[in-house]
Amino acid sequence: MTQSMNTKSRVLVVGAGAIGSFYGAVLASQGAEVSVVCRSEFDVVRDHGFAIESDKLGNQVFRPTQVLRSAEDYQGGSPDYLIVSVKVVEGVDRAALIRSAVGPDTAIVLIENGVEIEAEIAEAFPENELISALAFIQVSRVGPGRVRHHAFGDLSFGNYPSGISDRCRQLANQLKDGGIKSMLSENVVTARWEKCAWNAVFNPISVLGGVLDTDAILSPPEGEALVRQAMREVGDIAAATGHPLRDGLFDQYVDGTRKAPPYKTSMALDYENGRPMEIEVILGNTVRAGRREKVAIPALEALYALMKMVEFRLKKEQG
Repeated sequence: MTQSMNTKSRVLVVGAGAIGSFYGAVLASQGAEVSVVCRSEFDVVRDHGFAIESDKLGNQVFRPTQVLRSAEDYQGGSPDYLIVSVKVVEGVDRAALIRSAVGPDTAIVLIENGVEIEAEIAEAFPENELISALAFIQVSRVGPGRVRHHAFGDLSFGNYPSGISDRCRQLANQLKDGGIKSMLSENVVTARWEKCAWNAVFNPISVLGGVLDTDAILSPPEGEALVRQAMREVGDIAAATGHPLRDGLFDQYVDGTRKAPPYKTSMALDYENGRPMEIEVILGNTVRAGRREKVAIPALEALYALMKMVEFRLKKEQG
């Protein structure tokens, strides 16, 4: 059954952190019935909703239809869209987190970082439509139930493994009406590799340099040279997997990052605040794909090895 554009969409967000709550608020502003699974801030969100601060979209309070501790508490049938925006870190079973809320007509939407992350969900729910999405956004939690949208907000998404369905187009239209530009991609796997060329490079460098912001990374010529070398290696891996990246992408990323206000990457913020880092899906999967395809990736290999050293030290300190 295809969701009619005139019917109010029922949306469940699993992982209502900064990104999940932001896009949930956008959909709710367009009349969708948006519910959230929110464990760490459950009481605050249940009582007060999310306070969203945004210069682009304006400040608002997003009050979810249902605030839940787990997906199995979802009431009223199955959602039309189930948005998964949890961090893909060790020990998180995404399929188990959402299984109880997935119905036969539920479209699963992954708004998550990393490459080669879809197969696990596709295998767990082979009969459900799977939409893979990438968020180009600067947004962060600034307090319990409080989210600050700093800049950007565009989404790029399409069906996995390829194509653009009516459900994709309907979701894009709802987001567009809420002020979010959505770029539909016939080949979302290539789009993921394109984003990886930024994420797998800036994120680990920001941590390894001692929580560097983007200005500190790119200002020294040596910093920009390392960024470009690692980006080229990501491009070589993507091409070897059958997803060549478009010409000029690396210049676009470097120039765009330089022009934006200096900011810390999501991985640097996680490191700084003692939260788990998405090392494996952002960098580890990239390196493993390079090894599998027998691509020379010395810069990425070095970044990955150093990040594993940092991870080891953190785990030892945390007991």
